[in-house]
Parts: sequence; C-alpha cells; structure tokens
Amino acid sequence: MKITAAFLGLAAAIASVQAAPATSGLAAAPLVQPKTYTLPVKVNPQFSRSAKASVWKTANKYQKYVQSKKTSVLASTGSVNMTDVQNDVEYYGIVKVGTPPQSFKLDFDTGSSDLWFASTLCSSTCSGKTKYDSSKSSTYKKDGRSWSITYGDGSTSSGILATDTVNLGGFSIKSQTIELAKKISSSFSSDPIDGLLGLAFDSITTVSGVKTPVDNLISQKLISQPQFGVFLGKESNGGGGEYVFGGYDSTKFKGKLTTVPVDNSQGFWGITVSSTTINSKSASSSFSAIIDTGTTLLLFTNSVAAKVAAAYGATDNGDGTYAISCDASSLSPLSFKINGATFSIPAEDLIFENDGGSCIAGFGYASLPFAILGDVFIKNNYVVFQQTSSPSVQIASIE
Repeated sequence: MKITAAFLGLAAAIASVQAAPATSGLAAAPLVQPKTYTLPVKVNPQFSRSAKASVWKTANKYQKYVQSKKTSVLASTGSVNMTDVQNDVEYYGIVKVGTPPQSFKLDFDTGSSDLWFASTLCSSTCSGKTKYDSSKSSTYKKDGRSWSITYGDGSTSSGILATDTVNLGGFSIKSQTIELAKKISSSFSSDPIDGLLGLAFDSITTVSGVKTPVDNLISQKLISQPQFGVFLGKESNGGGGEYVFGGYDSTKFKGKLTTVPVDNSQGFWGITVSSTTINSKSASSSFSAIIDTGTTLLLFTNSVAAKVAAAYGATDNGDGTYAISCDASSLSPLSFKINGATFSIPAEDLIFENDGGSCIAGFGYASLPFAILGDVFIKNNYVVFQQTSSPSVQIASIE
C-alpha cells in the first residue's frame, strides 16, 4: 500500500506512502547463511511531509472498506548512509531489470502487490525518470496485456505487461512479469522514484494471475526461507535501512522475535492488536491492523484514534490528523500488545511534524475498519514477513 506523509500538500500520491532517495555505499560483511541477501534502502531528501495527505491517501486507497524462534540469521552487511531531510518519510531500494541490467529506484510496499516502473513507452509524464528500454534487454519478452492503476486520490499509472529477468537483492528472478508504464500522473512525475515494488500477496495484483517477485523467489527456489526481514532506520539514529530476502538480520533488533498469525484474506499482511496502553493505562481494546511499509503514519480506526488522542490530550484537526504537544517529555510511549508481547513507540516518534511550535501527531485516522501500522511502528520494531501457506509475521523491538 503506498502512503506518504507530508503536512502541507499532496506531494506524492502513489496510493499511500512513497519511497525515498539517498545514496551511499555498503560495507561488506560475510553472510552467515547462504541464499540470503541484504538489500539497502534509501531515503528521499526532497519529499515533502504531510500527515493530512497521508491520511487522505490511505482513506482513498482503502475506500471500499470505509464506514519465536529465529529460523534464519544474517550477519550485518552494513548500513546505507541516509540523507533524510524529511525525517523518515519514505524509503526506496534499487532493483535491476533486464540483461544487461537496468537499475531503478522502487518504493518497497508491503501494502500492494504490483511491480511497475517508467519505460521508454512513457510520455513526457515520465520526464526525469529512469526508463526501462526493452530494446536493450536480451531477456525481454512481450506480453501485450494492458494494466491500469487508479488510486483514490486520482493518481494513475498505466501501460503494458512484459516479462524479463529481475535482480532483487542479488537473486536473478527469471521471466518475472513487469508492468511498463506508458503514462503516469503528475504526483508520480514529481516523485523521485521510478516505480513501485509490491510485497503484499498476489491476490491483489492489478492483473489477475500475475505472480509477485516474492512468489517467484520462492517458486524458483532462489531463497532458503520464504521470508523477508525489514529494518527501517531513523534519521535520529543515523538513518539507513535494509530488506533481507530469504532471512533476516538479527543484529538489527533486541530480544526474541514474536510470531504473529497473519490474515491475508484481503491480500494484506493483516494481524490482530490485542490492546494499546499509554502510561500503563488502557487506551483501546482489540482491533485489526495491516503492517504496511508504504504508509508513513500510524492510522487507527476512528474510534481507537479518538481514544488514543484523548489519552495524549491531542486535538482533532478534522482532516484525519491530530495536533499534539511538541514537548516529547510530556508524552508517554504508546504500547501495543500483540500475541502476548509488547511493542512500543517512543514519545519522540509520536510527534510527526513540528511547524513553528505547532505539532502534528504521528498517528491519525482514515475512516477504515482496520488500522494501518506504518513506518512510525516499523522503524521501532523489526518485522519478518513469512509468506508460507499459513502466513505470519515475526516482530521484535529494535530498541
């Protein structure tokens, strides 16, 4: 799902949070386990923050709904230096496509399932993008079927399908279906990413029957474990981030992982949050939630958001966002009880934006029947997504 946050304008609408740039090198380190690879992600220094936009895009994206044991270990391969002017708003990774490979900046999104990017078929709307050129790839094969995505806020992307070799984290996925954009809307045009890599389930791909890159990593036996681990860094701690396909990076979290069953009936990584507490006091009872790397904020159901806001003395802005105290020392951490374990968001991360002494909370609402645990949650808690016949996620605190 893609949801980006920016408080004073609808800057990039990819149907949720968008990804971000930043360049840096990787410090090599030996792999403890074979068939596991760490993929760095980078942050966009130019993206504009907007909590209001994030809430609005999320509501529209999901508008039809409106009303531990460690099994794989990876030694750290280093971190990616981050230029995060907008303070952890979005992340992107480099994916290579074709033979010889062409590199693209893609937003990694566990809330959607399509793999698409700009191509030479694209009109002037793709100006400034890196464009895939099928004539330069010996492994390109024409498909011919059309695809079109329309997001709730009016953002669109459309084109034709093809297949090619996709290199994801060092693994060469053969005959991966790719979506070549012929036209993208202005919100995509102004964003630094070249496209999107969906990491949700294939039941929600735009074209029925298309297998996701993770599907093919598994079916082509390129990874040892049907899982990927996600670490999103914080600018305050030096930034960076990594996606690990086929395993996870145990150096990025403390304690043990808690396994949580996933409900993927809607195509998302859905879990149940048993309760939330603030300063040892209950803030809400149980609710359903989606873990989504493509959303910047924590977006609760309306009723849960109202209770959490009341506990913090936050004021409803009437647009899905809340005004909150700018003094983090006056706020208590927000804790989530999930499958018997507790995971917390520190007070400083509950302040999303400080605009001249007026602050916007890192949580909001979007009139949805489920909550969305976006990057505000994920950058504080390591998540391993396990795509098995009975899917689950494993979560551990980063701090």
